Amino acid sequence: MRYLVGITGASGVAYGVRLLKALPHDKALVVSETAGDILRYETGLEPKELESLADKAYSDSDLFAPVASGSYRFDAMIVCPCSESTLAKIASGIADTLITRAAAVALKEGRKLILVPREAPVSAIMLENELKLARLGVVILPASPGFYPKPESVEDMIDFVVGKVLDRLGVENDLYRRWK
Repeated sequence: MRYLVGITGASGVAYGVRLLKALPHDKALVVSETAGDILRYETGLEPKELESLADKAYSDSDLFAPVASGSYRFDAMIVCPCSESTLAKIASGIADTLITRAAAVALKEGRKLILVPREAPVSAIMLENELKLARLGVVILPASPGFYPKPESVEDMIDFVVGKVLDRLGVENDLYRRWK
């Protein structure tokens, strides 16, 4: 499968980093400018280090990148984390960045689109945007770790959420202990 990972300016970039490490090959990456700043702040990593985890990387301002076109084949797009601003743009059909344009392509081409919002609390507007997208077939997978696996670290909680994303993609994983 060919994956497109978008990382936007929400706290929780560690989810996106872990996802890139866990996804099999043939993955492209787009990092928003704000996500790059948050990456540095929350992890100490530079965007170039993150790009090394992908097979290809594109600038969020590059609307001429191959992933901006419906004729470019990718099987699934995951925005992790997904800011509520990005989610609102996707719900409204605003395609002014490569991430939002690629999401619009995923929607119009009927491809799998998974958004991992990381925000609390959420407003009625945010919930309505999520509902609108869910009704269109978008997977809304909030970064809400489970506690039944008895996590012992922040990494365990991150792995739980990333494991759920991989489950929705059909990617075998053992990132978290499943309910028995």
